[in-house]
Amino acid sequence: MDRGRQVQFKHDESREKLSYGDKMKVKIDSPIGRRQYSKRLGAIEAVFGNITVNKGMNKFTLRGQEKVNTQWQMYCLVHNIEKLRNSLY
Repeated sequence: MDRGRQVQFKHDESREKLSYGDKMKVKIDSPIGRRQYSKRLGAIEAVFGNITVNKGMNKFTLRGQEKVNTQWQMYCLVHNIEKLRNSLY
């Protein structure tokens, strides 16, 4: 009579893997993570928010890497010109 094969798993907490979302939560909740995330919020995300919401760019309308790069650079140029204009007045 064949009893089959027995498999035993050890439950070791160090072997449990965190999801990427959980890893990010741990990273952001640390003191260093809070400082870095606050800098990122002020430096980068405002630019993308302005370009996507205020300029209405939610997707590229051209095809090909060169044309897409040119389109992105044009949006960035407009963003930077507006920043210069606002700093002068």
